[in-house]
Amino acid sequence: MSYDTGDTAWVLTSAALVLFMTPGLALFYGGMVRTKNVLAMLMNNFWCMGIVSVLWAAGVYSLAFSGKGELIGNLDLGWLSGALHTPATGLEGLTIPPFAFMAFQLMFAIITPALITGAITDRIRWAAWAWFVPLWLLLVYTPIAHWVFSPSGWLFKEGALDFAGGTVVHINAGIAALAAVIVLGKRKGWPAYPMPPHNLPLTLIGAGILWFGWFGFNAGSALAGNELAATALVNTHMAAAAALCSWLLVERIRGGHATTLGAASGLVAGLVAITPCAGFVGGMSPIYIGLIAGAVCALAVGLKNKFGYDDSLDVVGVHLVGGIIGSLLVGVFADTAYNGAGADGLVESGTFDLLGKQVLAVGATLLWSGLLTAAILLVLKKVLPKGIRVSEEDEDTGLDLTQHSETGYALDRV
Repeated sequence: MSYDTGDTAWVLTSAALVLFMTPGLALFYGGMVRTKNVLAMLMNNFWCMGIVSVLWAAGVYSLAFSGKGELIGNLDLGWLSGALHTPATGLEGLTIPPFAFMAFQLMFAIITPALITGAITDRIRWAAWAWFVPLWLLLVYTPIAHWVFSPSGWLFKEGALDFAGGTVVHINAGIAALAAVIVLGKRKGWPAYPMPPHNLPLTLIGAGILWFGWFGFNAGSALAGNELAATALVNTHMAAAAALCSWLLVERIRGGHATTLGAASGLVAGLVAITPCAGFVGGMSPIYIGLIAGAVCALAVGLKNKFGYDDSLDVVGVHLVGGIIGSLLVGVFADTAYNGAGADGLVESGTFDLLGKQVLAVGATLLWSGLLTAAILLVLKKVLPKGIRVSEEDEDTGLDLTQHSETGYALDRV
Protein backbone atom coordinates (compact mmCIF):
# COMPACT_ATOMS: atom_id res chain seq x y z
CA MET A 1 0.00 0.00 0.00
CA SER A 2 1.18 3.51 -0.80
CA TYR A 3 1.21 6.05 2.03
CA ASP A 4 1.54 9.82 1.94
CA THR A 5 5.09 10.70 2.95
CA GLY A 6 4.16 14.17 4.18
CA ASP A 7 1.38 12.85 6.41
CA THR A 8 3.67 10.12 7.68
CA ALA A 9 6.45 12.56 8.49
CA TRP A 10 4.05 14.83 10.39
CA VAL A 11 2.58 12.01 12.49
CA LEU A 12 6.01 10.58 13.32
CA THR A 13 7.20 14.06 14.32
CA SER A 14 4.07 14.51 16.41
CA ALA A 15 4.69 11.19 18.17
CA ALA A 16 8.16 12.42 19.13
CA LEU A 17 6.70 15.73 20.35
CA VAL A 18 4.17 13.93 22.54
CA LEU A 19 6.87 11.72 24.04
CA PHE A 20 8.88 14.87 24.83
CA MET A 21 5.90 16.09 26.84
CA THR A 22 6.45 13.45 29.53
CA PRO A 23 9.95 14.68 30.52
CA GLY A 24 8.47 18.18 30.25
CA LEU A 25 5.72 17.17 32.65
CA ALA A 26 8.33 15.71 34.99
CA LEU A 27 10.14 19.08 35.08
CA PHE A 28 6.86 20.98 35.41
CA TYR A 29 5.91 18.90 38.44
CA GLY A 30 9.48 18.48 39.68
CA GLY A 31 9.95 22.20 40.19
CA MET A 32 6.82 22.35 42.33
CA VAL A 33 7.75 19.68 44.85
CA ARG A 34 10.15 20.09 47.75
CA THR A 35 13.87 19.53 47.17
CA LYS A 36 13.88 16.15 48.89
CA ASN A 37 11.29 14.71 46.48
CA VAL A 38 12.34 16.01 43.06
CA LEU A 39 14.01 12.81 41.83
CA ALA A 40 11.10 10.69 42.99
CA MET A 41 8.80 12.83 40.86
CA LEU A 42 11.02 12.50 37.81
CA MET A 43 11.37 8.77 38.38
CA ASN A 44 7.60 8.24 38.55
CA ASN A 45 7.21 9.94 35.16
CA PHE A 46 10.08 8.07 33.52
CA TRP A 47 8.69 4.76 34.78
CA CYS A 48 5.62 5.44 32.65
CA MET A 49 7.84 5.83 29.58
CA GLY A 50 9.30 2.40 30.20
CA ILE A 51 6.58 0.08 31.46
CA VAL A 52 3.76 1.51 29.33
CA SER A 53 5.81 1.07 26.15
CA VAL A 54 6.49 -2.60 26.86
CA LEU A 55 2.88 -3.36 27.76
CA TRP A 56 1.61 -1.40 24.76
CA ALA A 57 3.55 -3.72 22.46
CA ALA A 58 2.56 -6.83 24.39
CA GLY A 59 -1.18 -6.33 24.03
CA VAL A 60 -2.56 -3.01 25.23
CA TYR A 61 -2.45 -1.44 21.76
CA SER A 62 -4.36 -4.40 20.37
CA LEU A 63 -6.98 -4.28 23.13
CA ALA A 64 -7.51 -0.57 22.51
CA PHE A 65 -7.61 -0.52 18.70
CA SER A 66 -8.36 -3.93 17.21
CA GLY A 67 -11.55 -5.99 17.05
CA LYS A 68 -15.19 -5.00 16.75
CA GLY A 69 -16.25 -5.16 20.40
CA GLU A 70 -17.88 -1.99 21.74
CA LEU A 71 -16.33 -2.31 25.20
CA ILE A 72 -12.84 -3.68 24.50
CA GLY A 73 -10.79 -4.87 21.56
CA ASN A 74 -9.08 -8.23 21.06
CA LEU A 75 -5.53 -9.55 20.90
CA ASP A 76 -5.25 -9.91 17.13
CA LEU A 77 -2.38 -7.40 17.16
CA GLY A 78 -0.86 -8.64 20.43
CA TRP A 79 2.96 -8.60 20.56
CA LEU A 80 2.58 -6.29 17.53
CA SER A 81 1.95 -9.37 15.41
CA GLY A 82 0.96 -8.05 12.01
CA ALA A 83 0.72 -4.50 13.34
CA LEU A 84 3.29 -3.22 10.87
CA HIS A 85 0.87 -3.66 7.98
CA THR A 86 -2.55 -4.19 9.63
CA PRO A 87 -4.44 -0.95 10.35
CA ALA A 88 -6.43 -0.39 13.52
CA THR A 89 -10.03 -1.52 13.15
CA GLY A 90 -12.12 1.11 11.38
CA LEU A 91 -9.08 3.18 10.41
CA GLU A 92 -8.16 1.39 7.21
CA GLY A 93 -8.36 4.58 5.15
CA LEU A 94 -5.53 6.42 6.87
CA THR A 95 -2.71 7.76 4.70
CA ILE A 96 -0.04 6.78 7.23
CA PRO A 97 1.49 3.36 8.02
CA PRO A 98 -0.25 1.45 10.84
CA PHE A 99 3.00 1.53 12.84
CA ALA A 100 2.96 5.35 12.77
CA PHE A 101 -0.53 5.35 14.27
CA MET A 102 0.52 2.75 16.85
CA ALA A 103 3.52 4.85 17.90
CA PHE A 104 1.49 8.05 18.10
CA GLN A 105 -1.16 6.48 20.33
CA LEU A 106 1.54 4.95 22.52
CA MET A 107 2.74 8.40 23.53
CA PHE A 108 -0.78 9.28 24.72
CA ALA A 109 -0.85 6.14 26.84
CA ILE A 110 2.51 7.08 28.39
CA ILE A 111 1.62 10.58 29.52
CA THR A 112 -1.84 9.82 30.89
CA PRO A 113 -0.80 7.93 34.06
CA ALA A 114 2.15 10.32 34.39
CA LEU A 115 -0.34 13.15 34.91
CA ILE A 116 -1.56 11.46 38.09
CA THR A 117 1.86 11.79 39.74
CA GLY A 118 1.35 15.47 40.50
CA ALA A 119 -1.53 14.74 42.86
CA ILE A 120 0.10 11.99 44.92
CA THR A 121 3.64 13.31 45.21
CA ASP A 122 5.60 13.27 48.49
CA ARG A 123 3.91 10.20 49.94
CA ILE A 124 3.43 7.23 47.58
CA ARG A 125 5.85 4.33 47.80
CA TRP A 126 7.86 3.57 44.67
CA ALA A 127 6.81 -0.10 44.74
CA ALA A 128 3.16 0.90 44.89
CA TRP A 129 3.53 3.24 41.90
CA ALA A 130 5.47 0.59 39.96
CA TRP A 131 2.55 -1.81 40.34
CA PHE A 132 -0.18 0.80 39.95
CA VAL A 133 0.83 2.01 36.49
CA PRO A 134 0.52 -1.31 34.60
CA LEU A 135 -2.70 -2.21 36.39
CA TRP A 136 -4.23 1.20 35.72
CA LEU A 137 -3.12 1.13 32.09
CA LEU A 138 -4.79 -2.23 31.50
CA LEU A 139 -7.96 -1.82 33.55
CA VAL A 140 -8.70 1.90 33.20
CA TYR A 141 -6.91 3.54 30.27
CA THR A 142 -7.35 0.76 27.73
CA PRO A 143 -11.15 0.43 27.90
CA ILE A 144 -11.72 4.18 27.84
CA ALA A 145 -9.34 4.63 24.90
CA HIS A 146 -11.27 1.92 23.05
CA TRP A 147 -14.66 3.48 23.87
CA VAL A 148 -13.67 6.94 22.64
CA PHE A 149 -10.89 6.61 20.06
CA SER A 150 -11.69 3.33 18.32
CA PRO A 151 -14.46 3.42 15.69
CA SER A 152 -15.72 0.20 17.32
CA GLY A 153 -16.06 1.82 20.76
CA TRP A 154 -19.50 2.52 22.15
CA LEU A 155 -18.92 6.22 22.88
CA PHE A 156 -17.46 6.71 19.39
CA LYS A 157 -20.59 5.10 17.96
CA GLU A 158 -22.79 7.29 20.15
CA GLY A 159 -21.25 10.30 18.42
CA ALA A 160 -19.29 11.74 21.36
CA LEU A 161 -16.39 13.86 20.11
CA ASP A 162 -12.89 13.91 21.57
CA PHE A 163 -10.29 15.12 19.11
CA ALA A 164 -7.15 14.45 21.14
CA GLY A 165 -8.00 13.17 24.62
CA GLY A 166 -10.17 15.40 26.79
CA THR A 167 -11.90 12.32 28.19
CA VAL A 168 -9.31 9.62 27.47
CA VAL A 169 -6.36 11.58 28.88
CA HIS A 170 -7.36 14.51 31.06
CA ILE A 171 -10.67 13.62 32.71
CA ASN A 172 -9.41 10.06 33.03
CA ALA A 173 -6.19 11.10 34.80
CA GLY A 174 -7.89 13.89 36.74
CA ILE A 175 -10.57 11.76 38.37
CA ALA A 176 -7.98 9.03 38.97
CA ALA A 177 -5.86 11.62 40.76
CA LEU A 178 -8.79 12.58 42.98
CA ALA A 179 -9.51 8.94 43.83
CA ALA A 180 -5.83 8.36 44.56
CA VAL A 181 -5.42 11.27 46.98
CA ILE A 182 -8.54 10.20 48.85
CA VAL A 183 -7.21 6.65 49.27
CA LEU A 184 -3.65 7.77 50.09
CA GLY A 185 -4.59 10.53 52.49
CA LYS A 186 -2.98 13.90 53.13
CA ARG A 187 0.71 14.71 53.27
CA LYS A 188 2.12 15.02 56.76
CA GLY A 189 1.61 18.61 57.86
CA TRP A 190 -0.82 19.59 55.10
CA PRO A 191 -2.44 22.11 55.11
CA ALA A 192 -1.08 23.57 58.33
CA TYR A 193 2.49 23.92 57.06
CA PRO A 194 3.43 25.62 53.76
CA MET A 195 5.04 23.39 51.13
CA PRO A 196 6.12 25.86 48.43
CA PRO A 197 7.71 24.94 45.10
CA HIS A 198 11.47 24.57 45.36
CA ASN A 199 12.41 25.58 41.79
CA LEU A 200 9.94 27.64 39.79
CA PRO A 201 12.35 28.16 36.86
CA LEU A 202 12.28 24.37 36.43
CA THR A 203 8.48 24.49 36.42
CA LEU A 204 8.45 27.22 33.76
CA ILE A 205 10.86 25.23 31.58
CA GLY A 206 8.58 22.22 31.92
CA ALA A 207 5.55 24.33 31.03
CA GLY A 208 7.32 25.60 27.91
CA ILE A 209 8.12 22.04 26.85
CA LEU A 210 4.49 21.06 27.39
CA TRP A 211 3.26 23.96 25.26
CA PHE A 212 5.70 22.97 22.52
CA GLY A 213 4.90 19.28 22.67
CA TRP A 214 1.17 19.90 22.75
CA PHE A 215 1.27 20.95 19.10
CA GLY A 216 2.06 17.32 18.34
CA PHE A 217 -0.55 16.15 20.82
CA ASN A 218 -3.41 18.07 19.20
CA ALA A 219 -2.34 18.86 15.63
CA GLY A 220 -0.90 15.37 15.27
CA SER A 221 -4.35 13.97 16.04
CA ALA A 222 -5.41 15.06 12.55
CA LEU A 223 -3.28 12.05 11.51
CA ALA A 224 -2.23 13.98 8.40
CA GLY A 225 -0.29 17.11 7.50
CA ASN A 226 -3.32 19.00 6.25
CA GLU A 227 -5.65 21.95 6.89
CA LEU A 228 -7.18 20.21 9.90
CA ALA A 229 -3.74 19.87 11.50
CA ALA A 230 -3.10 23.58 10.92
CA THR A 231 -6.47 24.45 12.48
CA ALA A 232 -5.76 22.29 15.51
CA LEU A 233 -2.29 23.82 15.95
CA VAL A 234 -3.60 27.40 15.86
CA ASN A 235 -6.50 26.53 18.16
CA THR A 236 -4.08 24.94 20.62
CA HIS A 237 -1.88 27.99 20.78
CA MET A 238 -4.72 30.49 21.08
CA ALA A 239 -6.44 28.61 23.89
CA ALA A 240 -3.22 28.33 25.89
CA ALA A 241 -2.48 32.03 25.45
CA ALA A 242 -5.99 33.07 26.43
CA ALA A 243 -6.04 30.81 29.49
CA LEU A 244 -2.70 32.17 30.67
CA CYS A 245 -4.20 35.67 30.57
CA SER A 246 -7.46 34.81 32.33
CA TRP A 247 -5.72 32.81 35.08
CA LEU A 248 -3.40 35.74 35.81
CA LEU A 249 -6.36 38.12 35.84
CA VAL A 250 -8.13 35.98 38.43
CA GLU A 251 -4.94 35.81 40.50
CA ARG A 252 -4.49 39.57 40.33
CA ILE A 253 -8.05 40.29 41.38
CA ARG A 254 -8.13 37.66 44.10
CA GLY A 255 -4.67 37.98 45.63
CA GLY A 256 -3.16 41.17 44.29
CA HIS A 257 -0.34 39.46 42.38
CA ALA A 258 0.10 37.69 39.06
CA THR A 259 2.57 34.85 39.60
CA THR A 260 4.86 32.81 37.37
CA LEU A 261 3.30 29.63 38.77
CA GLY A 262 -0.08 31.03 37.77
CA ALA A 263 1.15 31.70 34.24
CA ALA A 264 2.42 28.12 33.93
CA SER A 265 -0.73 26.63 35.40
CA GLY A 266 -2.96 28.83 33.27
CA LEU A 267 -1.39 27.90 29.97
CA VAL A 268 -1.62 24.21 30.86
CA ALA A 269 -5.30 24.64 31.77
CA GLY A 270 -5.90 26.14 28.33
CA LEU A 271 -4.03 23.31 26.64
CA VAL A 272 -6.09 20.77 28.55
CA ALA A 273 -9.40 22.40 27.68
CA ILE A 274 -8.68 22.78 23.96
CA THR A 275 -7.52 19.17 23.60
CA PRO A 276 -10.97 17.63 22.93
CA CYS A 277 -12.01 20.67 20.86
CA ALA A 278 -8.89 21.31 18.77
CA GLY A 279 -10.07 19.79 15.52
CA PHE A 280 -13.75 20.65 15.84
CA VAL A 281 -13.77 24.43 16.43
CA GLY A 282 -12.32 27.53 14.82
CA GLY A 283 -12.43 31.31 14.64
CA MET A 284 -12.58 32.92 18.08
CA SER A 285 -13.92 29.79 19.79
CA PRO A 286 -10.51 28.56 21.05
CA ILE A 287 -9.92 31.93 22.67
CA TYR A 288 -13.31 31.77 24.39
CA ILE A 289 -12.54 28.22 25.53
CA GLY A 290 -9.14 29.29 26.87
CA LEU A 291 -10.54 32.30 28.70
CA ILE A 292 -13.20 30.16 30.37
CA ALA A 293 -10.77 27.39 31.27
CA GLY A 294 -8.12 29.69 32.71
CA ALA A 295 -10.56 31.52 34.96
CA VAL A 296 -12.53 28.48 36.12
CA CYS A 297 -9.45 26.33 36.76
CA ALA A 298 -7.81 29.18 38.70
CA LEU A 299 -10.83 29.15 40.99
CA ALA A 300 -11.09 25.35 41.05
CA VAL A 301 -7.63 24.77 42.54
CA GLY A 302 -8.95 26.25 45.78
CA LEU A 303 -11.53 23.49 46.14
CA LYS A 304 -8.97 21.22 47.79
CA ASN A 305 -8.78 23.55 50.75
CA LYS A 306 -12.55 23.72 51.00
CA PHE A 307 -13.14 19.98 50.75
CA GLY A 308 -9.91 18.79 52.39
CA TYR A 309 -8.35 16.56 49.71
CA ASP A 310 -4.59 16.95 49.33
CA ASP A 311 -4.05 17.31 45.59
CA SER A 312 -0.39 18.28 45.86
CA LEU A 313 0.12 19.98 42.47
CA ASP A 314 -3.46 20.75 41.42
CA VAL A 315 -4.04 17.91 38.98
CA VAL A 316 -7.73 17.88 39.86
CA GLY A 317 -8.16 21.63 39.45
CA VAL A 318 -6.32 21.75 36.12
CA HIS A 319 -6.75 18.40 34.38
CA LEU A 320 -10.07 17.16 35.73
CA VAL A 321 -11.83 20.51 35.67
CA GLY A 322 -10.10 21.64 32.47
CA GLY A 323 -10.89 18.34 30.77
CA ILE A 324 -14.55 18.56 31.72
CA ILE A 325 -14.76 22.17 30.53
CA GLY A 326 -13.20 21.33 27.17
CA SER A 327 -15.23 18.17 26.64
CA LEU A 328 -18.49 19.97 27.34
CA LEU A 329 -17.59 23.03 25.27
CA VAL A 330 -17.17 20.78 22.24
CA GLY A 331 -20.93 20.44 22.53
CA VAL A 332 -21.25 24.23 22.48
CA PHE A 333 -18.71 25.45 19.91
CA ALA A 334 -18.19 22.50 17.49
CA ASP A 335 -18.66 23.58 13.87
CA THR A 336 -18.69 21.23 10.87
CA ALA A 337 -17.34 24.08 8.75
CA TYR A 338 -13.94 23.24 10.30
CA ASN A 339 -14.33 19.46 10.37
CA GLY A 340 -17.05 17.68 8.45
CA ALA A 341 -16.36 14.49 10.37
CA GLY A 342 -17.56 16.17 13.56
CA ALA A 343 -20.95 17.65 14.40
CA ASP A 344 -22.42 21.07 15.08
CA GLY A 345 -22.66 22.16 18.68
CA LEU A 346 -25.22 24.33 20.41
CA VAL A 347 -24.11 27.61 18.84
CA GLU A 348 -24.37 26.31 15.26
CA SER A 349 -27.23 23.82 15.57
CA GLY A 350 -29.35 25.47 18.23
CA THR A 351 -29.86 22.04 19.83
CA PHE A 352 -28.40 20.21 22.82
CA ASP A 353 -27.89 16.97 20.87
CA LEU A 354 -24.09 17.00 20.79
CA LEU A 355 -23.82 18.47 24.28
CA GLY A 356 -25.86 15.56 25.60
CA LYS A 357 -23.45 13.09 24.00
CA GLN A 358 -20.54 14.95 25.57
CA VAL A 359 -22.17 14.74 28.99
CA LEU A 360 -22.52 10.98 28.49
CA ALA A 361 -18.83 10.61 27.64
CA VAL A 362 -17.77 12.74 30.60
CA GLY A 363 -19.99 10.80 32.99
CA ALA A 364 -18.85 7.39 31.77
CA THR A 365 -15.18 8.38 32.10
CA LEU A 366 -15.66 9.78 35.60
CA LEU A 367 -17.49 6.70 36.80
CA TRP A 368 -15.18 4.06 35.31
CA SER A 369 -11.87 5.73 36.09
CA GLY A 370 -12.82 6.96 39.55
CA LEU A 371 -14.15 3.64 40.81
CA LEU A 372 -11.51 1.42 39.21
CA THR A 373 -8.62 3.63 40.38
CA ALA A 374 -9.84 3.50 43.96
CA ALA A 375 -10.29 -0.27 43.71
CA ILE A 376 -6.76 -0.81 42.33
CA LEU A 377 -5.18 1.23 45.12
CA LEU A 378 -7.24 -0.41 47.85
CA VAL A 379 -6.18 -3.85 46.61
CA LEU A 380 -2.53 -2.79 46.46
CA LYS A 381 -2.85 -1.35 49.94
CA LYS A 382 -3.87 -4.80 51.16
CA VAL A 383 -1.50 -7.02 49.19
CA LEU A 384 1.78 -5.06 49.16
CA PRO A 385 3.85 -5.91 52.27
CA LYS A 386 4.40 -2.26 53.20
CA GLY A 387 1.23 -0.84 51.70
CA ILE A 388 1.10 2.05 49.27
CA ARG A 389 2.27 4.94 51.43
CA VAL A 390 5.70 5.69 52.88
CA SER A 391 6.17 5.86 56.64
CA GLU A 392 6.09 9.22 58.42
CA GLU A 393 9.85 8.93 58.97
CA ASP A 394 10.46 8.35 55.27
CA GLU A 395 8.15 11.22 54.40
CA ASP A 396 10.19 13.51 56.65
CA THR A 397 13.47 12.34 55.11
CA GLY A 398 12.15 12.58 51.57
CA LEU A 399 11.39 10.09 48.83
CA ASP A 400 14.61 10.70 46.90
CA LEU A 401 16.73 9.09 49.60
CA THR A 402 14.28 6.59 51.04
CA GLN A 403 12.88 5.26 47.76
CA HIS A 404 15.82 5.70 45.36
CA SER A 405 18.92 6.26 47.52
CA GLU A 406 19.78 9.44 45.60
CA THR A 407 19.57 13.19 46.00
CA GLY A 408 18.56 15.69 43.38
CA TYR A 409 21.01 18.34 44.53
CA ALA A 410 24.50 17.77 45.95
CA LEU A 411 25.83 21.32 46.11
CA ASP A 412 27.65 20.59 49.35
CA ARG A 413 29.95 18.23 47.39
CA VAL A 414 30.90 20.72 44.65
